[in-house]
Amino acid sequence: MPIQFRILPDRGLVVVRYTGHVAIDDTLDATRVYLADPDYAPGQKQLVDFSTITGYEKDYVRFMQMQANKAGRFANAGVQSLVVYIAPTPISRELSTLFIKSWDDVDAVVPMVQQSEAEALTLLGQPETTVEMLLAPAGGRALQ
Repeated sequence: MPIQFRILPDRGLVVVRYTGHVAIDDTLDATRVYLADPDYAPGQKQLVDFSTITGYEKDYVRFMQMQANKAGRFANAGVQSLVVYIAPTPISRELSTLFIKSWDDVDAVVPMVQQSEAEALTLLGQPETTVEMLLAPAGGRALQ
């Protein structure tokens, strides 16, 4: 699956990793699974790693519809969530720009983009310098 995640409930953080070519349905499916996870909680910070994407579905109308639905959930949660995208490549920066623009009028989401894992983790208040280091203590559980 081109989107995997792991919730770190003790840190109030979810790590999301996109790989390869990403379709809108992949994001919708991952969002459904995330929201159904027993460790999901409104306001969790999100670290979204776009480092290894190679492309994405460019159906902008459908993308904005998806984001509008997500925005409604965030707005109704009553808490603010910090979302930090790791985007070191031109294609990853392009996709992160789409996500950032879709959050423009949503006060419940504070989106930021960083080029390196270390910078992203620092913004999220994490002491690790890589995503692998962050995930290592989680008992070897793989991303879902």
